Amino acid sequence: MRRSGATVRARAAAGLAVLALVAAAGPATATAERRGAVAASWGVHPGVEQVTVTGASPGQPLTLYHDGHRRLTYRADAYGQVNFAYLPARHAVLQAGPDAAIPEVRGGGVVEPGRYVIRDDSARPPLTTASFRVLGRDDVPDQSLYARQHLDGARLDVLGNVLPGSSLENGFRYLEMRDGVTLSAMIRFPDPAFYGSGPYPTVIEYSGYSPSNPASEEPGVRLARAFGYATVAVNMRGSACAGGVFDIFNPAQQADGYDIVETVARQPWVLHNHVGMVGLSYSGISQLYVASTRPPHLAAVLPQSVIADPYLEQWPGGIYNSGFAKQWLAERDRAAAPGGSSWVADRIAGGDTTCASNQRAHNLNPNFEKFGRAIEFYPETLEARDLRRLVRDIDVPVYLTGAFQDEQTGAQFNTMVDNFDRAPVLRVALWNGRHPDGYAPSNINRWFEFLEFYVAERVPKMNPIIRVAAAPVLAAAFNLRDTVIERDRWPFWFGNDYQAARRGYEAEQPVRVIFESGIGGNERGEPIGTFELTFPTWPPPHQQADRRTWFFGPAESLTDDRPPRSGPSERGGVDAFQFDPAAGDKTIFENKPYGLLDRLWDFDWTRFDEGKQLSYLTPPLPDDLVVAGPGYVDLHVASDATAADVQVSISEVRPDGIEYLVQNGWLRLGHRKIDESRTKGLEIGHSFEEDDFEPLVPGKFVRAKIEIPAFAHAFRAGSRLRLTVATPGRNHATWEFEAPDYHGAIPTHRVARTHDMASALVLSVVPNYHVGPRRLPPCPSLRGMPCRPFVPVHNLPG
Repeated sequence: MRRSGATVRARAAAGLAVLALVAAAGPATATAERRGAVAASWGVHPGVEQVTVTGASPGQPLTLYHDGHRRLTYRADAYGQVNFAYLPARHAVLQAGPDAAIPEVRGGGVVEPGRYVIRDDSARPPLTTASFRVLGRDDVPDQSLYARQHLDGARLDVLGNVLPGSSLENGFRYLEMRDGVTLSAMIRFPDPAFYGSGPYPTVIEYSGYSPSNPASEEPGVRLARAFGYATVAVNMRGSACAGGVFDIFNPAQQADGYDIVETVARQPWVLHNHVGMVGLSYSGISQLYVASTRPPHLAAVLPQSVIADPYLEQWPGGIYNSGFAKQWLAERDRAAAPGGSSWVADRIAGGDTTCASNQRAHNLNPNFEKFGRAIEFYPETLEARDLRRLVRDIDVPVYLTGAFQDEQTGAQFNTMVDNFDRAPVLRVALWNGRHPDGYAPSNINRWFEFLEFYVAERVPKMNPIIRVAAAPVLAAAFNLRDTVIERDRWPFWFGNDYQAARRGYEAEQPVRVIFESGIGGNERGEPIGTFELTFPTWPPPHQQADRRTWFFGPAESLTDDRPPRSGPSERGGVDAFQFDPAAGDKTIFENKPYGLLDRLWDFDWTRFDEGKQLSYLTPPLPDDLVVAGPGYVDLHVASDATAADVQVSISEVRPDGIEYLVQNGWLRLGHRKIDESRTKGLEIGHSFEEDDFEPLVPGKFVRAKIEIPAFAHAFRAGSRLRLTVATPGRNHATWEFEAPDYHGAIPTHRVARTHDMASALVLSVVPNYHVGPRRLPPCPSLRGMPCRPFVPVHNLPG
């Protein structure tokens, strides 16, 4: 349920009180840090868990004090600015400016809400600010901030052409946040020939890419506008023409999202005075952060292709992702630099003085690729960005989609699907596939339905002209010859009865899982599945999914039976594989291009050399085996070294000799301690905290449960399920893995398969489901899943 009006008013009153405290800060609030000092003339701009200083002299040392203690000194950049956001455990002196070092957060933290003073202790007498208050994420401002902002938009036809009497500049605006920072935004209205003069249902897309670029429309808002929605595309602080300092999903960006929603919802052209949010990837992830702040006028969110935790994205299994995550952060650093995008430079050259002045703060943007690389262990500081925790606060309808093999954001989002405790409506769509598939033609009508029910508040009925016109556009985007958009499902049964149609919609099972996407259409690789299953929860409840265990056996086997106490397995029940130093920087493309929207991928899925992986296979399956949910490998392992990284991979080996890769899991074995608070059923969580890290003792076996992220796949009768164990690498599309430094040595890792150390694979299986006599998927065809001829492996004895 939504918050009551009384709750909203109480929070607004609290916001007034907070801002009153900020305004009241002055000489009367002086503390010990200010004695013997004179007032400084710098500009001090406290925000959410950060404070920016302007007007200092370049190189001037500015020290942040809290409770009488020096926390951090920055030397001002070339513009006389500093930004305090992260704090070290002990006082340090750093230089502000481009590529500035971020304080070591291990043992430190962030600028928590509270009172602070900034001084220049090198001056005689010392210079000081008045005491000021740094805000917390949930310190909402006076509602007048939102009411005084008046926004207009560009009027476009359905194809995106500007209508006579309007211009793109009409829609380019700046939104003011609670700390005075302005964010660039692009507002577009739908075609009045189809949708009238408004008010319109309205959606927001919010990211650190270039959503506010007038000349480029993000996919989510482009589709929504074509379907009759006003759209507001906003750049995060510190990016493009927005002011402020850039960060990755920090509380300030979350609070900005709250302010954006509340400002836009008050515009007279917004239907119902509430808004939704749309977007995939970056702008999908941001929705979850914004919704966790619970803006009163947020109607619904539709996040697609998201993550669960930024740390786990950069350190999957505690191993540094030196591929996509590293490259993505480096690109964000480059794009967020002053004038980092060509369209921003063009606006400044064209006379946009606000954009120009906002670039100064970008000079303080830290290097987040280096920052993330330095966080080897999970710090408490990052809990404020852990969506597994934050989504529990979301109290609006949620439409969440994702691919089990998402080559960019991965499958970790599955771990939070069952955490939307307060969401009154949750709809989840899952499939094998790739990063952009949420906008595939086969899925777009379900996305449209959700928008219509919870933002527009009407029975979903797509304009037939738009349906016909959109199909070839979407087909071209996904490199298809042709396609169709799913027909309207609700008008036939309920006409225009919105409440009845919504009750029918909400009576459906909330989780929809699509199998074998890539072979259900008329073209190989088209994102359409062959069948689907629905569930009340994800992972599926135990009534609909059984726990199935296979034990490692001799001669490359997976068996139903635990190894006996005596016999060949007990006497020689250890297999060995060597570290593969070449694996970490190899992907399934190797020397082939990664085509984000290619219908079929051209794989180069390389093999591990003999002795550098272990392989275990079931006998040919007597019946179809449908797996749905998470799993894990219960591994008893030893190494020659004190550090070892392990990759476990699930594949299907078919009767025709083709092997399809299904899913991977990873773990740095020093992180093997289970986090019981995040472990439920077959879903395994690790803490990744420094205090829980335990190096290996060479030659000593340890037990480690390696998480296999949730997936859904139909292993056909006659196929064999295969599990391989190896060095991380070779088996992912864009993720690469930085191995421990063995100083040129090649350690050997050993895996036990005895009665007392019974290594095993555990998966979630849908019982008694018969897929039927469908054709085997050609190679390649299944989206997101590489394939190749199967080659058996001889496991080396350990």
